[in-house]
Amino acid sequence: MNHVKKRPIDEVGKNPYPAFAYLNGKHPFKDQVPGGRVEYKARYKKGGKVAFFNFQLAKEMGLINKTHAEVMSADLEKEILETFSLVIINEYDLINEIKFSEDEILPNTFMATRYLQLQHPDKTGKTSGDGRTVWNGTVRHNGTTWDVSSCGTGGTKLSPACNIDKKFYQTGDPSISYGCGLSEVAEGLETLFFSEVLGKNNFKTEKVLAIIEFDKGLGINVRANPNLMRPSHFFGHLKQGNYETLKQVADYYIQRQVDNRVWEQSTFKSDKEKYYYLAHQVAKSFSETAAKFEDEYIFCWLDWDGDNILMDGGIIDYGSIRQFGLFHAEYRYDDVQRFSTTILEQKQKARYIVQCFIQIADFLSTKRKRSLNEFKKHHTLKFFDQHFIVCKNRNVLQKIGFKKNQQDYLLKSYLQLVTKFRNVFAYFERAKSKRGIYKVADGISRDAIFCMRDILRELPQLYLTRGTQLPPKDFTEVIKSSYAKKRDLRITAIRRQQIIRFQSLYMELIIAAGKGTAQNHNQFLLEITMRSSIINKYDRVTGDSITYIVAKVQKVRPKLSANELYQLALQFSSYQNLNPDQKPINPEVPVRHQNIMRNLYSIVRECREGL
Repeated sequence: MNHVKKRPIDEVGKNPYPAFAYLNGKHPFKDQVPGGRVEYKARYKKGGKVAFFNFQLAKEMGLINKTHAEVMSADLEKEILETFSLVIINEYDLINEIKFSEDEILPNTFMATRYLQLQHPDKTGKTSGDGRTVWNGTVRHNGTTWDVSSCGTGGTKLSPACNIDKKFYQTGDPSISYGCGLSEVAEGLETLFFSEVLGKNNFKTEKVLAIIEFDKGLGINVRANPNLMRPSHFFGHLKQGNYETLKQVADYYIQRQVDNRVWEQSTFKSDKEKYYYLAHQVAKSFSETAAKFEDEYIFCWLDWDGDNILMDGGIIDYGSIRQFGLFHAEYRYDDVQRFSTTILEQKQKARYIVQCFIQIADFLSTKRKRSLNEFKKHHTLKFFDQHFIVCKNRNVLQKIGFKKNQQDYLLKSYLQLVTKFRNVFAYFERAKSKRGIYKVADGISRDAIFCMRDILRELPQLYLTRGTQLPPKDFTEVIKSSYAKKRDLRITAIRRQQIIRFQSLYMELIIAAGKGTAQNHNQFLLEITMRSSIINKYDRVTGDSITYIVAKVQKVRPKLSANELYQLALQFSSYQNLNPDQKPINPEVPVRHQNIMRNLYSIVRECREGL
């Protein structure tokens, strides 16, 4: 293909894939928030091929028909490349008067959005935002508008390198990494495998729509979500005291939530109610997210700039995402200039984000920016704290294996019992190795010594066969992790007491929840056993396992078509579906994939307790 001629939207009737025509750079944010973006002309990037396409997601978005075969055709690949294979014409190109063929230049501009970032010398968001990403546009299908963005499309003026070094960089400059504006296929694969697994397990997350591959492992990674706005999109304008643009951002975001039927317009009757409703929804989402991150051992590097997370608490930018196998609560990523937050510190960062949105609501209601400290006792923060505990209680009941109606009953009638069990659960979960903190490949950590999934999975089975509590030695044998050394496992008087307490409270919960069922005790315990075996699966994905899996897939990828990579991702995420209430989909594994899948399963098993 020597040039690109995208069909205009008024000619989409002649196009077998008409919805792609809307992903042409036009986006409502550009019009509604002129101070929130930088615009770039773009040109077609030659030499790309489609390495991956997410057929299921594309159907959900209306990009392809729901009956479309999940097979890459020549026409579909051409449409994907024409839509997403692009590179911006940036400031370096313009200053140096680099000439490009007119038939390669796309008709519309593409935006890089402005948002707050800690990496920038300017801590108010005047220079920061999308450093190597542009927004392709929106598509609407079945009442939902989807945002689509592409990472690896060239270096913008909003990248940290550009502002730290006080110069514009040519896209692909080998003297820098992030600031060069490019992305790698491996980054897209990591996001693909991780986001598909977490999405299957009810995490809010961006998804990979497509990966376009170029020479030397470079790629353009196309991502989609019903709303790709982050708290940091608000915070830059808040820090600058820019009322007009902050209001535009808030109004834009709220209207999208209403249009997508996430929020009801009738919930708020005035602008003031609207902005405080926004703050309340952030408090609800982020208390749930912070609790889930703690309980599922998700490291997201939440920080005060609100950069690494979506507005609804959804996961974005998988380069810094990890799921630990155990509660490695003192892990910190080393980012050269600073260490990251820990899992436990993420709650306070989430709370700070909520406090900022209370400040935003007040600012937009009064046109006067008051100090953030004036809102530290606001009732919305009290709601955050209370809802966080509610979520923590529900999460531990879900881990045991109780159904939602059983969780509701226990939280209503046996809240004190639930709280006591959660506390003793935390005692074992947070027990640390006497080895102390030490260096790991990308930071520092301290090992957790107990695997809570193992005890929750095995305990109901052992009760069914033994009919009695486990002696402390047997309990310790089940719960110990591979990180635990002999000195970590010594059964002190306190630990002996906690082992007895754990089992007693556990059985009290089982008996209490079983009262409202028609099953006898053993039948109910068998049901818990079956549900817990899925929820607390022995081999669960960790950050390390995803890294090794991507390396393994990269080795065999030259032999894999886009269709086959899609099938591998589907098979892998189905294998990691830990939802006992969802009917498992077990796609048939082609013979030539079986050895690959066995290798991937082996990697997950080997890394099950790690980082």
